[in-house]
Amino acid sequence: METRTRAWLAAVVDVVLIVAFAVIGRSSHGEAFAPLGLWTTAYPFLAGWALAFVVTRAWRRPFAVWPTGVVAWLLTVAVGMALRVATGQGVVDGNPLPVSFVIVATIVLGVFLVGWRLVARLVVRSRSRRGGARDAAGR
Repeated sequence: METRTRAWLAAVVDVVLIVAFAVIGRSSHGEAFAPLGLWTTAYPFLAGWALAFVVTRAWRRPFAVWPTGVVAWLLTVAVGMALRVATGQGVVDGNPLPVSFVIVATIVLGVFLVGWRLVARLVVRSRSRRGGARDAAGR
């Protein structure tokens, strides 16, 4: 697969997972599925991810756990939380960012943004090992 295709594929996977995070969050709080509401929930995290994509030059190594996946995860959470505070989203009892939300978002986005890259790496390694074993047996 060529680098440009891999970069697009990785970007789509990341964006879909961030939107899925927003959908899960909204549904767990009984919020209706509405495109504008979903956008309002997702865009702070998508902005953080976009910044990470540029900072890491993710198009060069889109499947890399480090730095692409880890930096995408950390900036997605940090910028997402900062934008939520700046826009007054998620305020509970005067607390703009409940600790439980920060913890859950950090864990879920970590599993999503780093996790799929780890799984992809394991699949590639497994396939290359099987291919190497076949080549050795066939000789």
